[in-house]
Amino acid sequence: MSLKREIKSYRILNDISQEEMAQQLNVSTDDLISWEKGEKMPSDDELKILSKKFNVSVNTLLGSPKQLICQCCGMPLDDAAISKEPDGTFNEEYCQWCYNDGKFTYDDMETLIDFCVNQFASEQFPADQIRESMEERLPKLNYWKNR
Repeated sequence: MSLKREIKSYRILNDISQEEMAQQLNVSTDDLISWEKGEKMPSDDELKILSKKFNVSVNTLLGSPKQLICQCCGMPLDDAAISKEPDGTFNEEYCQWCYNDGKFTYDDMETLIDFCVNQFASEQFPADQIRESMEERLPKLNYWKNR
């Protein structure tokens, strides 16, 4: 769904006038109308406010133009798995299992790999195969590159 439809749908579903919604978002009614018509895009800060208000990621608001991947474990991210900051805003860099409420879960790569191997190993995906794949993939992710 496009941003203009997301904004308008949310407003209509919640029975909120354009004036009320503009006030809630701390923007002018003209700005809101231009967003709903697709004539203007909200700023990055305004997108974050919309994201928090609608409880969807900025990526989803924009029609999911990017495939988000957790920069700690490599898991594909959708809105149900994306982590949130303590203020409730989405953190589109990490999954909720690697980063939650402003804190990282894993301090070292080996602990994360051990956890994943124990959780996901099966006949179809043997432990050594999972371990090898993660040992190759994780160092390329931002969280581990910056450590």
